[in-house]
Amino acid sequence: MTGWTAVLAACGACFGAKLLGYLAPAHWLETERITRVAALVTVALLAALLVVQTVGAGTGLALDARVPAVGVAAVLFWRRVPFIAVVVSAAVVAAVVRATT
Repeated sequence: MTGWTAVLAACGACFGAKLLGYLAPAHWLETERITRVAALVTVALLAALLVVQTVGAGTGLALDARVPAVGVAAVLFWRRVPFIAVVVSAAVVAAVVRATT
């Protein structure tokens, strides 16, 4: 299978999945369980993306300044600090860690 064949197959699969979503009966999608699962899948995908971007380095792990910066950002979000303060604080932590190592 060439690269373009794989891309076209993936496009077709995505289109088919989206089409199945439109063709599904509405009462299937309105149940509480499906709604809850859909919300949790979104959170899980975003969390996985955050972890991969924070500690991923090719095929290995990179524990560098991003890890404490994300930790500080998580604590500040938990404390409901304004977003701009979270971003600036995380950037300062990352800069300090990089400057000291």
